[in-house]
Amino acid sequence: MSGPRLVLATHNQGKVRELRELLRGQVEGLDVDTQVVDAAAVGAPDVVEDGVTFEENSLLKARAVAEATGLLAIADDSGLSVDVMGGAPGIFSARWAGRHGDDVANLELLLAQVADIGDGHRGAAFVCAAALADPGGATAVRVGRLEGTLLREPRGAGGFGYDPILQPAGQTRSCAELEPAEKNAISHRGQAFRALLPEVVAALSR
Repeated sequence: MSGPRLVLATHNQGKVRELRELLRGQVEGLDVDTQVVDAAAVGAPDVVEDGVTFEENSLLKARAVAEATGLLAIADDSGLSVDVMGGAPGIFSARWAGRHGDDVANLELLLAQVADIGDGHRGAAFVCAAALADPGGATAVRVGRLEGTLLREPRGAGGFGYDPILQPAGQTRSCAELEPAEKNAISHRGQAFRALLPEVVAALSR
């Protein structure tokens, strides 16, 4: 079968490359470089993320894109969950300071909010929910978590978002200080995508 077979509901090429590498060699006859595509390649719509959990938002996006394109679709939603804040900022991570995608403002506000929290109570985790949907309505969702501790000030120039203030469990560096390959090996998104992989392979093999 020629043409796209799986669409990742994103415009982030890094996510697309990651999914292609996970799928490479997994499905007979699948050309991951041409048949695993992003939303723009198939004119997939932008979807309002009005769910109240990562799982709901990823499913909303995956279902909408599958219905609109007639293709298998994968979507993900992710953010930072802070223990003493009851899981916040959670689904609001990207707009915690009020404007979507203002990483510096989000990070500074969060650090101010937990400034008085002792070192023994600064547990946090990056969480990602990845969802698969087919045009017939079948779905699957898997969740990945990268547990760690909130630092008191940003460290490192790599990554994005809250990476400079989360130190993964077992590490002495922040996520922003890890090499990309190191981060990808333990990341919440990588965990979620890898957990979803058997369902994706099975769906593509039908």
